[in-house]
Amino acid sequence: MRRRGKGFVSPEIMISQRPAEAVDRAVPGHWEGDLILGLGSSAIGTLVERTTRFTMLLHLPRLVGHGDAPRVKNGPALAGHGAEAVRDAITRTIITLPADLCRSLTWDQGAEMAQHARLKIDVGVQVYFCDPQSPWQRGTNENTNGLLRQYFPKRTDLSVHSPEEIAAVAAALNARPRKTLGWKTPAEALDEWLR
Repeated sequence: MRRRGKGFVSPEIMISQRPAEAVDRAVPGHWEGDLILGLGSSAIGTLVERTTRFTMLLHLPRLVGHGDAPRVKNGPALAGHGAEAVRDAITRTIITLPADLCRSLTWDQGAEMAQHARLKIDVGVQVYFCDPQSPWQRGTNENTNGLLRQYFPKRTDLSVHSPEEIAAVAAALNARPRKTLGWKTPAEALDEWLR
């Protein structure tokens, strides 16, 4: 009988093992991540810092050959949001941050995070996984994804957006005052921690 579930998720990397400072938002550097999906298997990755709500978006373009032929079972993830593409996009994005801002990343149990061990080696960020069917465990990210849908509506092709357009949307969100931050913007909140 074949074992069900995600083979890359083990008990020591479940959300229940995440440090208390991540849970209570005591210090910045603990991120929540996800993918927002669009038509034709298009996607944009989202990273949201739990304390400051600072958002970074991952450009995940389709790979050469996408849509040219029927999908090959167990073939490469040409839609652009397979495990290697997501790992590489997170790495490119997160290495731009000071080390103190790369403490942990919490994600759902999607197959796009199957390369989490390599991500930990490459970037030094510990990855934790939510319980199955528990998106509320990444509430900061779920809220941000809702805000992002104002810019990237459901049932639209997200692959048409350039890296510059995606960066502009992240900048707009980071300049938007938030009640939970005492009406500071995420950019202001992050800047205070960096001083």
